Amino acid sequence: MKDPRPSRTELIRRIEAIDARLRWLSSWIIHNANHIRESRDGLKVGGHQASCASITTIMAALYFHALRPQDKVAVKPHAGPVLHAIHYMLGNQSREQLEHFRALGGAQSYPSRTKDKIPVDFSTGSVGLGVAITAFSSLVQDYLVAHGQLKESDAGRMIALMGDAELDEGNIYECLIEGFKHDIRNCWWIVDYNRQSLDSTTADRMFRRFDDIFETCHWRVLTLKHGKRQREVFARPGGQAIADWIDECPNAEYAALTYQGGAAWRERLHRDLAGNRQALKLVDSFDDGELSGLMTNLGGHCVETLLDAFAEADDDKPTVFIAYTVKGYGLPFAGHKDNHAGLMNPTQLAALRESMGIAEGEEWEPFAGLGDNAVADLQSFMEPVKDVLARHSEKAAAIPVPSRLPVPEGKEQSTQAAFGRILLDIAKSGAPLGDRLVTTSPDVTVSTNLGPFVNQRGLFRRQHLKDVFAGAKIPSPQKWEGHEAGQHIELGIAENNLFLMLTALGLSAPLFGERLLPIGTVYDPFIARGLDALNYGCYQNSRFLLVATPSGLTLGPEGGAHQSINPPLIALGQPGLTHFEPAFVDELALIMGWAFDHMQADDGGSVYLRLTTRAIEQIERTDESWAEQALQGGYWLKEPASDADAAIVFSGALAPEALAAWDALQEDLPGLGLLNVTSPDLLHREWSAAKAARWKGEAAAPSHIERLLRRLAPHAGLVTILDGAPAALSWLGGVRGQKVSPLGIDRFGQTGDLPDLYREYRLDSDAIMDAAAELFLPQ
Repeated sequence: MKDPRPSRTELIRRIEAIDARLRWLSSWIIHNANHIRESRDGLKVGGHQASCASITTIMAALYFHALRPQDKVAVKPHAGPVLHAIHYMLGNQSREQLEHFRALGGAQSYPSRTKDKIPVDFSTGSVGLGVAITAFSSLVQDYLVAHGQLKESDAGRMIALMGDAELDEGNIYECLIEGFKHDIRNCWWIVDYNRQSLDSTTADRMFRRFDDIFETCHWRVLTLKHGKRQREVFARPGGQAIADWIDECPNAEYAALTYQGGAAWRERLHRDLAGNRQALKLVDSFDDGELSGLMTNLGGHCVETLLDAFAEADDDKPTVFIAYTVKGYGLPFAGHKDNHAGLMNPTQLAALRESMGIAEGEEWEPFAGLGDNAVADLQSFMEPVKDVLARHSEKAAAIPVPSRLPVPEGKEQSTQAAFGRILLDIAKSGAPLGDRLVTTSPDVTVSTNLGPFVNQRGLFRRQHLKDVFAGAKIPSPQKWEGHEAGQHIELGIAENNLFLMLTALGLSAPLFGERLLPIGTVYDPFIARGLDALNYGCYQNSRFLLVATPSGLTLGPEGGAHQSINPPLIALGQPGLTHFEPAFVDELALIMGWAFDHMQADDGGSVYLRLTTRAIEQIERTDESWAEQALQGGYWLKEPASDADAAIVFSGALAPEALAAWDALQEDLPGLGLLNVTSPDLLHREWSAAKAARWKGEAAAPSHIERLLRRLAPHAGLVTILDGAPAALSWLGGVRGQKVSPLGIDRFGQTGDLPDLYREYRLDSDAIMDAAAELFLPQ
């Protein structure tokens, strides 16, 4: 019986044919957007033909041979058109989408999980993050395997296709260190090592340094520098001298010679190898075209070399492939230092089309220029890949959440301490919710009050980690034992890693079919240190709960470096992230329950809680009428009189000051209201959406904040206060045109106790009364 598998020669021939189609289609997609599609605004559409051309062989070999259904791939941002071309050849992408590349509703500039119509495993775009996410996803996969939620046999490789300039990003090395600590497996990073960046060529000094860095972190390093043709020539008399010359050639010179072509190669080799008769004889055995092809026959453009390398790494050891390539390979500006954003002009594009035998008018045909038998052969060969890339995933089961989480008891409590107690109650409950929680933190686990949960559920480690202090009977409130059943992933002090870890955990449902509910804690001021990664996670609709604590000037003696100011503004502007700042612990318990549901909802997202270490007196509730409104963004803690002239509006830890000022002012300002804003973010978002709907002529009910403020007279004044940037609440004046006197912190803080700091920065009850006087009393 004939073996249905193609011979090695047939396999290579077919992948080479696909490689050529991908190079053409990716170039044509970009050309169409820039030179053929109507431009209504005169702006360059852009695209990266050179960056696509350097990686087409790698992607052809990976997608049409090495990739398995369980593998996941992050494609380098500038190779997005190649990914679309692959799906177009497979029939998974429409011509209409490609004709609208970089246009509204069309194929996106960079691969996007949420906006592209083809299956995309990981969004990419912000350089380096699409690489690092694969390492954290491999850790999530190990977590699921260890917890019996994923079969070991179903584990796949998390693969990043990256440009070598991405190796300049610091988050790559933070990620490498964290991956080494957790002994990650099943991770491939394939470097398109074309030695050119956006502006010019990369530094020669980095040669061999990348190998050292990865090897130090126990990665396998496979360097694919020379293609098969080069290796064959190097084995001939004089060939080793040519090989040595290539190894010593500076990146910039190599790129320039590539652009200049065969005659320039010949002249330079004759000059540098003068006196080596065998080497020069070998050089002169090739005409200019052949010599140019030989000198650019690098490992990343050689299908056979790539297939051998992928086969060599057929285990679970993390592997980096350094695949040497030419930026713009096969295109007229190959090697030119300015080719990153370069575009072929119509004449150059026509020449490329003719060289491939593609008739004018058939540019969109996936197999144009090939005979019928060749087309049928390729289509048959590609058919199995459709299933590999289909990415059919079952909808992850919902995790039941109790209707109300328990509220910790205590007359005076901080929201940070209550958060830890609520988590501990969940961990002890035995409910399914506790089993699906995963906590993580960048070395601030104890100081953000995750300690009780970790004591109950343990650290996650694939190999057992003993608690040496406990074994030595040294008293400590913290148990620090790691095992496969653990549910806390401890990270080093690198906030970028925290947000990538949360992103990977929050994608467990769509990537692996198993839902996790990740919770990450961090000091509020240090959100900004990982802001790019936080935005990255939200952009691809990852679901997690971010608990930022401690926050604000309320941190007191820690000083300005640890006192946060602008995170509420960050939250207002961050899509996909809903921000709450609860004042009281019953609000916190209510919001946490809502968050766990919101993280699972089809139209849900991630949630950010801004908590505090300040213990404040809790209030007695007479009914539950406040709860629904608290989840909408705010409620009247003290109801205003009808058409009242004034209200105090507060968020979070400054509730005592707001209450004290309300008590002192209510005689002078009869009917004074006290509004507790639990989420400036929700209020602002709903208000903006309602305005937008009305502008479009659509029926829209008044937003929650509009309904709340209608209790006040149109000329009423608002004093707003929170332990953060005052602009987070000052926008409330725009809802009904009411006067606002905003209080908050807009300067770097300093050390001190709360009475001194609140007085210095106008956050105390006296400041609220002064602001009220400014608004309401005659001047």
